[in-house]
Amino acid sequence: MVKRSDGTDSPIIEESHDSAISDKPKQQVKYGELVILGYNGFLPQGDRGRRRSKFVLYKRPAATGVKKSRHYVVKTPHSSQAILDTMQHSISYTLSRNHAVIVEYTNDEETDMFQIGRSSESPIDFVVMDTIPGDKNGEVKVNQSTISRFACRILCERNNPKVARIYAAGFDTSRNIFLGEKACKWQENGREIDGQTTNGVLIMHPSGGFCGGEAKCGVWLETSVGGGIFTKRESRSAQQRGQMVEDVTNVLQDGTLIDLCGATLLWRSAEGLEKTPSKHDLEKVIDEINAGRPQCPVGLNTLVIPRRVSPNENQQQPYVYLNCGHVQGLHDWGQDKDSGARKCPICLEQGPVVKVCMGLEPAFYVDSGLPTFAFNPCGHMATEKTVKYWANVVIPHGTNGFQSVCPFCACPLSGSPGYIRLIFQDNVD
Repeated sequence: MVKRSDGTDSPIIEESHDSAISDKPKQQVKYGELVILGYNGFLPQGDRGRRRSKFVLYKRPAATGVKKSRHYVVKTPHSSQAILDTMQHSISYTLSRNHAVIVEYTNDEETDMFQIGRSSESPIDFVVMDTIPGDKNGEVKVNQSTISRFACRILCERNNPKVARIYAAGFDTSRNIFLGEKACKWQENGREIDGQTTNGVLIMHPSGGFCGGEAKCGVWLETSVGGGIFTKRESRSAQQRGQMVEDVTNVLQDGTLIDLCGATLLWRSAEGLEKTPSKHDLEKVIDEINAGRPQCPVGLNTLVIPRRVSPNENQQQPYVYLNCGHVQGLHDWGQDKDSGARKCPICLEQGPVVKVCMGLEPAFYVDSGLPTFAFNPCGHMATEKTVKYWANVVIPHGTNGFQSVCPFCACPLSGSPGYIRLIFQDNVD
């Protein structure tokens, strides 16, 4: 149970395992899922409460959304009635030391609101921490997070569950959002005031449907506090906003990416997830490959693809040569002791070697099938279309950089194209 600022304490987050979903009452409406890139189906310290690798959004027993009601100008925003009233949702836009615009919000019976951020305070439904690339063994501390404590909010339509809209910033414990004097904000031609958070909330809608393997990387844009869509700022925290984009909305699509400057989330709609392989399907594929008894051509021992890679040495753990794709076991043949590179005993290609393991987070898959490809340099296996899709998606990095990463571990991809076709010595080929 999570105690809400509105007094309710009903469970609002459900673990997204097949068993958890099947145990839910059939009449419960599912809006979709938010999945953090870089976690292969679980957090290293375990999925607990509001901190987990995947969040499921269900229709709430009673509406929790809010909508704009009125706005007005005040001289001292921090002492105004709307700010002091902890039962009143409001956004304060400070224009100068003694001039602010306050926008009040009222309850909306047509929507449910879900909030995401770094804060562990009760208004935040999904607690998101900075993602560290690569293998994650145990708790990893980040000295200074770039994720906002109240990063963004999503409003889902109760009568049309397919519609979910994202907005920058979330309401704090007192149900307020403050945009300080230095924050990026504007009020043009008598329109309603709007603004953007310090590091912004970027979104990228895929071009084409996410499922089916036809999707392509879209364009990264920024959403505002009021839900407007704009081109990216020159740098992440620049005070000048980008150009307004009229033909794109803040309605989340299946496969939309949400970047919070430190963590990137993938939105999967309930409808899209029905076309995606389940975790059970992926585990069944592993069993099928292992049933083929792939062999190491040097050690002549049987290899077994693990569900999770162990830090300990294991003779059955498969390795892939990243320059040629041949899958073998652990051996010392052809190893260059100075560089650590190895010469493949099958094709004599020299290069790095990495452990192979299965990409087990179903939400990242764009199709079903055998995992015949792996990302370079991490070795996470997935289907051909899935690997090729993610290799062509660029994820925000730093203040204005972008890079392609493995969705299962967030490790930046190496070389071109950033993946390798796996060649097993068994009946899979």
